[in-house]
Amino acid sequence: MPSQILPMSNRSLDSSFSSAAMMFKAKDDDNNPSTSLLLSSSSLEGTNYIKPILSRASSFTSPTHNNNNNNNTMPVGAPYAYQKRRRRASSEDSLPSLHCDTAPINASSFGRDVRHVASETFLLTRLFLKMLTYLGLGYKWITRFLALGCYAILLLPGFIQVGYYYFFSSQIRRSIVYGDKPRNRLDLYLPKNNNGPKPVVAFITGGAWVIGYKAWGSLLGQQLADRDIIVACIDYRNFPQGTISDMVTDASEGISFVCNNIAEYGGDPNRIYLMGQSAGAHIAACVIVEQAIKEAGEGESTSWSLSQIKAYFGLSGGYNLLNLIDHFHRRGLYRSLVLSIMEGEESLRRFSPEVMIQDPNIGNAASLLPSVVLYHGTADQSIPSDASKSFAETLKSVGVRAESILYEGKSHTDVFLQDPMRGGKDDLFEDIVAYIHTGDAEACARDAVAPPRRRLVPECMLLMARSISPF
Repeated sequence: MPSQILPMSNRSLDSSFSSAAMMFKAKDDDNNPSTSLLLSSSSLEGTNYIKPILSRASSFTSPTHNNNNNNNTMPVGAPYAYQKRRRRASSEDSLPSLHCDTAPINASSFGRDVRHVASETFLLTRLFLKMLTYLGLGYKWITRFLALGCYAILLLPGFIQVGYYYFFSSQIRRSIVYGDKPRNRLDLYLPKNNNGPKPVVAFITGGAWVIGYKAWGSLLGQQLADRDIIVACIDYRNFPQGTISDMVTDASEGISFVCNNIAEYGGDPNRIYLMGQSAGAHIAACVIVEQAIKEAGEGESTSWSLSQIKAYFGLSGGYNLLNLIDHFHRRGLYRSLVLSIMEGEESLRRFSPEVMIQDPNIGNAASLLPSVVLYHGTADQSIPSDASKSFAETLKSVGVRAESILYEGKSHTDVFLQDPMRGGKDDLFEDIVAYIHTGDAEACARDAVAPPRRRLVPECMLLMARSISPF
């Protein structure tokens, strides 16, 4: 979990920050909704946290996105042009096909992409600068930041190739709007062939609850799409733009969109898998536990159901913050910052899925959870592998089908970055694909003869990156 690059000084978070506001507005053509993004930050005192304001001119709303709202239902027999316009609106910044019919269309779409990339970069930069107001220039923070820079430089050959794919592949539908809050967008990675509905992975990226971004899942999305699996990388508000409850709400909205709309993109709504990595694994686990509690209660209306999720894959996640907060502090993600992200010490229990699932007051919520598979490297220093083992045992104790799979000697980034960039056989990747394709003889036969993945980074650079990784 890339949290350790963000240590804090000892100064209190109770200090007030001067108000600041920034607006970036991207204008699209008449067929795409314009987007207005207004980020505001005000003084932060105690456990109060930033509540950003967003006003979107338009967002995609599926007729089935909310089972309890019939006002958005498309009339039967609606003209094709109307449906086409809705589909285009759902992806206001989708990457243009590399096989566009005319140069002007391609140039116009590329221009929109450049503007969107600029706006996202400006947003991330502003949030990073905001984070600096929480951080001091202590020795630990400086050394980890320098280590991160060297780590990124060593992996740069791979990042360049993945970035080129992300921005120019016709298999990606980028920045599909799924909600009306800031950063409520997702990327879809589609297989090359469209011969029948495909299994789907809804992926929540990691980033220490601070630097998560949907593009971090690009390598995973590309490689799973090559195995005939659709991947939806869901973006969400990070701290200080939002706190943990905002992240859980955003992730749930993104999952809802996938469950209710993925058939439109060739996905099989009966074969949806949820996956999270690092902080994203924690957020996704919070989502399914919260959803189970809602469904077990009476009178709770939901726009999606856990019955639509075939299984949950947690990669290098932490699921009991009460046990992990001191470990995070020692690693540089200081206690005061974690408490600000988690909305105070009194909320640590609520956002610890391992603790919540044992609460006797949640009724039969545990019985509603899907199968759970937790993957972890035994050499992970960011989040000890015991976190996954403990959560799996706790889930089994309350009747959930769960298991933990450990990879000997693998670090926090080995399983998600270095190993995929190494090419060839990757145990984690093969385990996930095998689980998803269980019972599909044709898919398993294709997997057996699939060509090995190509190497993206020389071995010597991967080894040096691993040795200096701050994670």
